[in-house]
Amino acid sequence: MKAATLRTFTTVHTWTGLLAGFALFVAFYAGALTMFHDEIDTWALPKAEAAHDETMQRAARMLDGIVAAHPAARAQVGVTYPAPKAPSQQVTAYWMDSDGWKTQTLAQGAPHDAEDHEHGLADFVYELHYDLGIPEIGIYLMGIVSVIYGLALLTGLLIHLPHLVRDLFALRPGHNLKRLWQDAHNVIGILSLPFHIVFAVTGALLCLTTVALLAFNTVAFDGKLMGAFDRMTSALPPTQDKGGTAVMLTPAELGARARRAAMAAGAADFEPDYMRYVHYGRQGAAAEVRGTSTKTLGEYGMVALDAVDGHVLKVQVSGARDANHATYSAIFGLHFGTFGNVSLRWLYFVLGLAGAFLFYSGNLLYIESRRKRRQADQPLKVRAMATATVGICIGTCLAISVTFVANVLGPLMGGEPTAFVQPVFFIVLAGSVVWSFVRRPARAAVDLLFATAVASIAVGVLDLSIHGERLLRSLAEGRYGVLGVDLVAMAMGLGFGWLGLATRKRVREGDPCSVWYGRRDRATLTDNAPAV
Repeated sequence: MKAATLRTFTTVHTWTGLLAGFALFVAFYAGALTMFHDEIDTWALPKAEAAHDETMQRAARMLDGIVAAHPAARAQVGVTYPAPKAPSQQVTAYWMDSDGWKTQTLAQGAPHDAEDHEHGLADFVYELHYDLGIPEIGIYLMGIVSVIYGLALLTGLLIHLPHLVRDLFALRPGHNLKRLWQDAHNVIGILSLPFHIVFAVTGALLCLTTVALLAFNTVAFDGKLMGAFDRMTSALPPTQDKGGTAVMLTPAELGARARRAAMAAGAADFEPDYMRYVHYGRQGAAAEVRGTSTKTLGEYGMVALDAVDGHVLKVQVSGARDANHATYSAIFGLHFGTFGNVSLRWLYFVLGLAGAFLFYSGNLLYIESRRKRRQADQPLKVRAMATATVGICIGTCLAISVTFVANVLGPLMGGEPTAFVQPVFFIVLAGSVVWSFVRRPARAAVDLLFATAVASIAVGVLDLSIHGERLLRSLAEGRYGVLGVDLVAMAMGLGFGWLGLATRKRVREGDPCSVWYGRRDRATLTDNAPAV
């Protein structure tokens, strides 16, 4: 490869990494935690553990009331099933009204806008993963970030392809910190490259599908693509409102029939989590039950049934689905790692943390490559990047840990955990950025790492102290995930503490000509300071 070409690839790799790096750090760190969404959900909402006891019979009566009060819901109205492993998933109805999507739970007597809902801790961490907690436009922003991420991967592969094996085993610890960061960045990038390719491709598809469909629907398919896409991703055949009235089978009955049909078609099992009626209360009404199966790459499947007599119209589950549905379902399975057992979830968890480190180390390499090696005062762009890296990256870790702590302490002060999850996160993150600016990145990094360590350990200690009885009950029921959340939080706290000690040593004993040097005698340095 020519030197000029290599320089071009390196420049593109650097700037695409910087452009997408902060968003990807948040997405990967939150995504790692999301691998244990259900365990965190159970841990975060102990009062809601009995939610799955609510019967779908009440849901059926709620749907009758919704259609009577909002006739637009007759065309299409859906409802979630209770999830024993995810207490925050209440039985909730969804429908499209004249002014947008509406929702209503069993506990509510009136509908509200679909986006106007409170965030449980596990769901909020998941939202950070796919939209950074930014409503409406966040998912499209992450789609663009995924495309840039793919470009960074491609250029990184081209740069290292000629000496891939040499870079894989080139981890050289020593006094040259830039070389060590470079080696660690290369090793992790090469080892996890196949997974990063999967994440980039599936992430872009999941986030930008709607945008692409709208564009191609107008430009190339004369308005016919949207309907075709619905048929490609739904099990419902074309249906027609035949008028008159009809008594609907309940969601519970339809869910049971869908489970039997799915298993008869070859699925290992089938757990309904959502269903929707079309032409509710009319002759010709149909229903589509969606659910998950195990022991398959694409766990999501669906069964369409007649909503009046319950006979099966179409089955799209593992072993009985067409290529379109198999592909669509596989995209979810590959991105979220839902196709394996707990070992695969731990692998995805580790890959998520490694991915966050990859983008963090990329920023450090940018800083080290552009700092002046013989002067104490570094260029503005170096100081700005160091401040942003500390404030956003370490600040995100701190904000998530503090949000976990707030989830434990909030109810003791009379608050509902779902009411303050989102504000606590963004307040702490904003405070971390400000602290990084005021304290300068070197000292701020030490402060934030130790604060994250304390907050993470406090998550486990406080929960074990306050919810000891609940923990014993959960263990007796065989639900070890609650204790797992406490133990993992404390283990991560110890890890952050170790990083804090190492960073403090660098601040005190590192290269004086660096933004990471924090001694007050920086002003006495001379141009003869040693370079590292």
